[in-house]
Amino acid sequence: MSTELEAVLADIRACRACAGDLPHAPRPVVRVFPETRLLICGQAPGRRVHESGLPFTDPSGDRLRQWMGLDYETFYADRRIGVAAQAFCFPGTNPKGGDFPPPARCAELWRPRLLATLPRMDLTLLVGGYAQAWALGQRVKGNMTETVAAWRDYGPEILPLPHPSWRNTAWLKRNPWFEDEVLPYLRARVRAILKP
Repeated sequence: MSTELEAVLADIRACRACAGDLPHAPRPVVRVFPETRLLICGQAPGRRVHESGLPFTDPSGDRLRQWMGLDYETFYADRRIGVAAQAFCFPGTNPKGGDFPPPARCAELWRPRLLATLPRMDLTLLVGGYAQAWALGQRVKGNMTETVAAWRDYGPEILPLPHPSWRNTAWLKRNPWFEDEVLPYLRARVRAILKP
Protein backbone atom coordinates (compact mmCIF):
# COMPACT_ATOMS: atom_id res chain seq x y z
CA MET A 1 0.00 0.00 0.00
CA SER A 2 1.27 3.48 -0.77
CA THR A 3 2.63 5.35 2.23
CA GLU A 4 0.31 8.30 1.62
CA LEU A 5 -2.83 6.13 1.46
CA GLU A 6 -1.65 4.11 4.45
CA ALA A 7 -1.21 7.32 6.45
CA VAL A 8 -4.63 8.76 5.63
CA LEU A 9 -6.36 5.44 6.38
CA ALA A 10 -4.59 5.22 9.74
CA ASP A 11 -5.67 8.77 10.55
CA ILE A 12 -9.29 8.06 9.53
CA ARG A 13 -9.42 4.90 11.64
CA ALA A 14 -8.04 6.82 14.63
CA CYS A 15 -10.44 9.76 14.19
CA ARG A 16 -12.58 10.70 17.19
CA ALA A 17 -13.78 14.12 15.93
CA CYS A 18 -17.45 13.25 16.45
CA ALA A 19 -17.01 11.34 19.72
CA GLY A 20 -19.15 13.77 21.72
CA ASP A 21 -21.88 13.87 19.08
CA LEU A 22 -22.44 10.13 18.56
CA PRO A 23 -24.55 7.88 20.79
CA HIS A 24 -21.72 5.31 20.79
CA ALA A 25 -17.93 5.13 20.47
CA PRO A 26 -16.70 6.10 16.98
CA ARG A 27 -15.75 3.18 14.73
CA PRO A 28 -14.71 4.54 11.33
CA VAL A 29 -15.35 2.08 8.50
CA VAL A 30 -13.50 2.61 5.22
CA ARG A 31 -12.15 0.05 2.75
CA VAL A 32 -9.93 1.23 -0.09
CA PHE A 33 -6.69 0.00 -1.62
CA PRO A 34 -4.07 1.32 -4.05
CA GLU A 35 -5.72 -0.93 -6.67
CA THR A 36 -9.21 0.55 -6.15
CA ARG A 37 -10.77 1.65 -9.44
CA LEU A 38 -14.47 1.49 -8.50
CA LEU A 39 -15.33 3.59 -5.45
CA ILE A 40 -18.67 3.25 -3.68
CA CYS A 41 -19.60 6.40 -1.82
CA GLY A 42 -22.71 5.97 0.31
CA GLN A 43 -24.18 7.93 3.19
CA ALA A 44 -22.69 6.40 6.36
CA PRO A 45 -22.39 2.95 7.91
CA GLY A 46 -25.56 1.53 9.45
CA ARG A 47 -25.78 -0.28 12.78
CA ARG A 48 -24.83 -3.70 11.35
CA VAL A 49 -21.80 -2.25 9.57
CA HIS A 50 -20.81 -0.44 12.78
CA GLU A 51 -20.87 -3.80 14.54
CA SER A 52 -19.08 -5.78 11.82
CA GLY A 53 -16.53 -3.12 10.80
CA LEU A 54 -17.02 -4.16 7.16
CA PRO A 55 -19.03 -2.00 4.72
CA PHE A 56 -22.33 -3.21 3.28
CA THR A 57 -22.69 -6.31 5.50
CA ASP A 58 -26.44 -5.76 5.64
CA PRO A 59 -29.52 -6.13 3.39
CA SER A 60 -28.60 -2.86 1.61
CA GLY A 61 -25.29 -4.48 0.69
CA ASP A 62 -27.08 -7.54 -0.65
CA ARG A 63 -29.20 -5.34 -2.92
CA LEU A 64 -26.21 -3.21 -4.00
CA ARG A 65 -24.23 -6.33 -4.95
CA GLN A 66 -27.23 -7.59 -6.92
CA TRP A 67 -27.43 -4.25 -8.73
CA MET A 68 -23.72 -4.51 -9.55
CA GLY A 69 -23.95 -8.15 -10.66
CA LEU A 70 -21.44 -9.25 -8.02
CA ASP A 71 -21.41 -12.02 -5.46
CA TYR A 72 -20.38 -11.51 -1.84
CA GLU A 73 -16.93 -13.08 -2.27
CA THR A 74 -15.97 -10.97 -5.29
CA PHE A 75 -17.24 -7.78 -3.66
CA TYR A 76 -14.90 -8.22 -0.70
CA ALA A 77 -11.99 -10.04 -2.36
CA ASP A 78 -11.38 -7.75 -5.36
CA ARG A 79 -9.20 -4.83 -4.25
CA ARG A 80 -10.34 -2.85 -7.30
CA ILE A 81 -13.58 -2.24 -5.36
CA GLY A 82 -13.43 0.33 -2.54
CA VAL A 83 -15.97 1.80 -0.14
CA ALA A 84 -15.66 5.25 1.42
CA ALA A 85 -18.95 6.74 2.63
CA GLN A 86 -19.68 10.42 3.28
CA ALA A 87 -19.24 9.73 6.99
CA PHE A 88 -17.16 6.84 8.24
CA CYS A 89 -19.02 6.27 11.52
CA PHE A 90 -22.59 5.14 12.18
CA PRO A 91 -24.46 8.39 13.00
CA GLY A 92 -27.10 6.67 15.15
CA THR A 93 -30.72 5.71 14.69
CA ASN A 94 -33.32 8.42 14.26
CA PRO A 95 -36.35 7.72 16.51
CA LYS A 96 -38.55 8.79 13.56
CA GLY A 97 -37.09 5.97 11.42
CA GLY A 98 -33.89 5.31 9.53
CA ASP A 99 -30.49 6.62 10.55
CA PHE A 100 -29.46 10.17 11.25
CA PRO A 101 -27.83 12.02 8.32
CA PRO A 102 -24.06 11.78 7.97
CA PRO A 103 -22.33 14.59 9.86
CA ALA A 104 -20.84 17.06 7.36
CA ARG A 105 -17.72 17.34 9.52
CA CYS A 106 -16.51 13.88 8.47
CA ALA A 107 -16.57 14.58 4.72
CA GLU A 108 -14.98 17.99 5.26
CA LEU A 109 -12.17 16.50 7.37
CA TRP A 110 -11.35 13.43 5.32
CA ARG A 111 -12.75 13.19 1.80
CA PRO A 112 -10.41 15.64 0.02
CA ARG A 113 -7.35 14.04 1.60
CA LEU A 114 -8.55 10.47 0.94
CA LEU A 115 -9.62 11.13 -2.65
CA ALA A 116 -6.25 12.75 -3.39
CA THR A 117 -4.64 9.37 -2.64
CA LEU A 118 -7.00 7.61 -5.09
CA PRO A 119 -6.39 9.45 -8.36
CA ARG A 120 -7.11 6.53 -10.70
CA MET A 121 -10.85 5.98 -10.22
CA ASP A 122 -12.67 4.67 -13.27
CA LEU A 123 -16.10 4.95 -11.63
CA THR A 124 -17.52 6.43 -8.44
CA LEU A 125 -20.98 5.30 -7.39
CA LEU A 126 -22.78 8.06 -5.46
CA VAL A 127 -25.27 6.10 -3.40
CA GLY A 128 -28.10 8.25 -2.04
CA GLY A 129 -28.91 11.93 -1.88
CA TYR A 130 -26.33 12.95 0.73
CA ALA A 131 -23.43 11.49 -1.25
CA GLN A 132 -24.74 13.07 -4.44
CA ALA A 133 -25.17 16.51 -2.88
CA TRP A 134 -21.65 16.52 -1.43
CA ALA A 135 -19.85 15.19 -4.49
CA LEU A 136 -21.82 16.96 -7.21
CA GLY A 137 -22.30 20.33 -5.52
CA GLN A 138 -23.96 22.74 -7.98
CA ARG A 139 -24.43 19.91 -10.49
CA VAL A 140 -26.90 18.03 -8.25
CA LYS A 141 -30.53 18.23 -9.40
CA GLY A 142 -33.57 19.21 -7.31
CA ASN A 143 -33.82 15.83 -5.55
CA MET A 144 -32.33 12.35 -5.59
CA THR A 145 -34.80 11.05 -8.21
CA GLU A 146 -33.94 13.85 -10.63
CA THR A 147 -30.23 13.35 -10.04
CA VAL A 148 -30.41 9.61 -10.69
CA ALA A 149 -32.65 10.20 -13.72
CA ALA A 150 -29.92 12.50 -15.13
CA TRP A 151 -27.26 9.79 -14.67
CA ARG A 152 -25.97 10.20 -18.23
CA ASP A 153 -24.95 13.80 -17.40
CA TYR A 154 -22.34 12.62 -14.90
CA GLY A 155 -20.62 9.81 -16.78
CA PRO A 156 -18.45 8.09 -17.36
CA GLU A 157 -16.64 8.79 -14.06
CA ILE A 158 -19.70 9.17 -11.80
CA LEU A 159 -22.95 7.23 -11.52
CA PRO A 160 -25.61 8.41 -9.03
CA LEU A 161 -27.75 5.64 -7.51
CA PRO A 162 -30.61 5.57 -5.03
CA HIS A 163 -29.81 4.04 -1.68
CA PRO A 164 -30.29 0.25 -1.87
CA SER A 165 -32.21 0.21 1.42
CA TRP A 166 -35.45 -1.77 1.66
CA ARG A 167 -37.06 1.62 2.39
CA ASN A 168 -36.55 2.44 -1.30
CA THR A 169 -38.47 -0.60 -2.59
CA ALA A 170 -41.51 1.57 -3.36
CA TRP A 171 -39.24 4.08 -5.16
CA LEU A 172 -37.89 1.28 -7.34
CA LYS A 173 -41.43 0.21 -8.26
CA ARG A 174 -42.40 3.79 -9.15
CA ASN A 175 -39.27 4.27 -11.27
CA PRO A 176 -38.89 1.16 -13.49
CA TRP A 177 -36.50 3.09 -15.77
CA PHE A 178 -33.83 2.62 -13.09
CA GLU A 179 -33.87 -1.15 -13.47
CA ASP A 180 -34.35 -0.99 -17.25
CA GLU A 181 -31.71 1.63 -18.08
CA VAL A 182 -29.32 2.26 -15.21
CA LEU A 183 -28.69 -1.25 -13.91
CA PRO A 184 -27.59 -2.75 -17.27
CA TYR A 185 -25.17 0.17 -17.66
CA LEU A 186 -23.89 -0.27 -14.11
CA ARG A 187 -23.31 -4.01 -14.57
CA ALA A 188 -21.51 -3.45 -17.87
CA ARG A 189 -19.22 -0.85 -16.28
CA VAL A 190 -18.49 -3.13 -13.33
CA ARG A 191 -17.64 -6.03 -15.66
CA ALA A 192 -15.33 -3.81 -17.72
CA ILE A 193 -13.51 -2.46 -14.64
CA LEU A 194 -13.09 -5.89 -13.05
CA LYS A 195 -12.19 -7.85 -16.16
CA PRO A 196 -9.02 -9.95 -15.66
